[in-house]
Amino acid sequence: MVTYLDSTYQEALSLTKEARDYLADRARHRHLWLKPEDRLQICCESMRLTARLTQVMAWLLVQRAVLDGEISMDEARNPDNRISGQNVCEILDELPDGADPRMADLMGRSHQLYTRVVRLDSQLDRAEKKAP
Repeated sequence: MVTYLDSTYQEALSLTKEARDYLADRARHRHLWLKPEDRLQICCESMRLTARLTQVMAWLLVQRAVLDGEISMDEARNPDNRISGQNVCEILDELPDGADPRMADLMGRSHQLYTRVVRLDSQLDRAEKKAP
């Protein structure tokens, strides 16, 4: 599990940096050719991308703290330390026609990563039920 968490953490960190660089670079020229309502949708999806990656990174850091002995597994199971935001993060909306394909790629990859971490988070519940 440690190796899997380490590789997932590295993937999440890399994707977060990639998204940061993309959003910072595109902020000045963000889809100027699109209609205003389509640009608004792009902005909403940018926030969804950020929310997903923030949730994933926070969850992974909690898991690292457990592995390093900084907090207990019971603390990690606390609802405040669990992955959240499903009502926003699980949605995978289509981007408007003409949207930058790189944005679509970041959205898809962040959604896959978020979904994977949600599955990992659900394993905390199963592990708790199995514990004596």
